[in-house]
Amino acid sequence: MAQSAAPLPGYAEVADLVLGSPVLLDAQVRSAVRIKGAEAANVAQGRIRFYVEADVLALIRAPGAMPTRVGYVVDVPVDARGRPPKLNKRRVLLFARPVSGQAAMIQLTTLDSQRDWSADLDALVRRVGREVVVPGAPPAVTGLGNAFHVPGTLPDEGETQIFVQTATGAPISLSILRRPGEQRRWAVALGEIVDDAAAAPQRDTLLWYRLACGLPRALPPGSTANEDPANAAIAREDYQFVLEQLGPCRG
Repeated sequence: MAQSAAPLPGYAEVADLVLGSPVLLDAQVRSAVRIKGAEAANVAQGRIRFYVEADVLALIRAPGAMPTRVGYVVDVPVDARGRPPKLNKRRVLLFARPVSGQAAMIQLTTLDSQRDWSADLDALVRRVGREVVVPGAPPAVTGLGNAFHVPGTLPDEGETQIFVQTATGAPISLSILRRPGEQRRWAVALGEIVDDAAAAPQRDTLLWYRLACGLPRALPPGSTANEDPANAAIAREDYQFVLEQLGPCRG
């Protein structure tokens, strides 16, 4: 069955799904039965609930062995005429979790965790999945620690360093370098020491996602509580510069 290609979702949207889903499957719908009555009482307006059985074409990630066929419930959006899409034989990517005690059942992790398969989406899901499991993968950002600015010997010269708090306690730090007559430069370091190899993260990578989507929108007052007011103001400016360079998490 031919499927129209859906727009490729952004990196952050895919990362949200991958990070929140222990089970990632490439599958083909074998059957879809509409659920009505009391079992569909809480379905959102504009959607219809189905019980789907799908054949697993590829196991992208799972905490253990998976059967070759899985069942799950999905609420699919209807079209402008109020009709649901034809699900039979549709190839899909599933973002899910196991159902305790039911090896052949999975539970989708979000309302939109059944996505039409495409080669581009499959490749992006697998790329994010690999980034998440490599040793030393950047952890989730939980807040900001101390920040300080050290002026240089020349006007408009100096360096700001900002320490990032993470879910695992692994160190992340931001450094912003000012030089007279030059564009500000910034870098991120995953470790205790900022060396010459540190650089700004490339967009649409896990490190970029952790920072762009996890950093607070402003430097907390406590981060510069021990700083001279003038240096604290520069540190705040430099932090906003980092946010601008990262760009929006989505959009």
